[in-house]
Amino acid sequence: MLDFLIRSVVIGAFATAALDVWNVIMNRVGGFPLPNWSVVGRWVASAAGGKFYRPDIGTAPPVANENALGWAFHFAVGIFFAAVMLTIWPAWAKNPTFWPPMIVGWVTILCGWLIMAPALGGGIAHANKPDPMTPRLLNIAGHTVFGLALWIGGLALRGL
Repeated sequence: MLDFLIRSVVIGAFATAALDVWNVIMNRVGGFPLPNWSVVGRWVASAAGGKFYRPDIGTAPPVANENALGWAFHFAVGIFFAAVMLTIWPAWAKNPTFWPPMIVGWVTILCGWLIMAPALGGGIAHANKPDPMTPRLLNIAGHTVFGLALWIGGLALRGL
């Protein structure tokens, strides 16, 4: 069990950090905005208080430590998905192959499109945004990076 937890945390945190590096690169090279983890933290606090759907989250009053809460949630989700992958494919930990982490990376796109975007007023798959294709393509690219980083993290821990 300890091995599972350590692998989940290390692989998930590594893949999440890789996604963050990708976001910085996309910001510097393409001028795309960085994720606003304060808004995510505000939404987490709101959801914990019973209000899941928050299309007005950008104008909602700030909550204490919302940026830290958003970052913590972001990393907790990445670690959670690493744990899901290790649960579905337990042998993967000893012999990391390419497809399981890519499947997880691509399935996590749906979480953003079907949970987060609608909860924050963006509609399913960002349909309510002025240019829905841009966030969709950025999500696909970013979660592909997440999947690749899950695989690389697994390779780094192989044999341990």
